[in-house]
Amino acid sequence: VLVSFISPFRSERRLARELFEPGEFIEAYVNTPLAVAESRDAKGLYAKARAGQIPNFTGIDSPYEVPENAELMLDTVNIPADTLAAQVVERLLR
Repeated sequence: VLVSFISPFRSERRLARELFEPGEFIEAYVNTPLAVAESRDAKGLYAKARAGQIPNFTGIDSPYEVPENAELMLDTVNIPADTLAAQVVERLLR
């Protein structure tokens, strides 16, 4: 099962991990700098958050805690999306 969550806090990710047996949970950190995320934002959510229209928006007025122990680190700036997808699939198949 592959699930995507916005989970900005380490405590939330730790709680999710604790729901599974050791080795059954894989945390993938999609590493995208804020400026890059904003430039890719087709829905304009970051602009709305900066204008105060969306409160508690991760990266704008709510913090993001970078993972300390992610099994996968996905660099979306320097690595093409198809390569990143292949890395995820390869890791899931282990």
